[in-house]
Amino acid sequence: METRELMMASFGQRTRGYPRSRGRAGARAGLDRGTLGIVGTICAVAGFFTLGIVLGPVALVCGWVSMGRIWNPKSSVPALVAVVLGAIDTVLALFWLAGVSV
Repeated sequence: METRELMMASFGQRTRGYPRSRGRAGARAGLDRGTLGIVGTICAVAGFFTLGIVLGPVALVCGWVSMGRIWNPKSSVPALVAVVLGAIDTVLALFWLAGVSV
């Protein structure tokens, strides 16, 4: 019976329903939290100079998603910076739009 299972496994049939390890990449898809924090910070800084009404909320969302549920000092400082600067950027853009329209 064991030989048959090994033969079946060698022809693309798995003997287990789940793998023991998922490899280096794991089951993640998309950007990791550190990268999202950095992207959010870049969007927030760029939003002060151009398209603040668009890049401010993008920075807020990227920072918020990057922070997740836990506080990790190494990866969440850019996320916190992105949230704070994104909020300031969004508020300033809204004030600028209100001043232009009045």
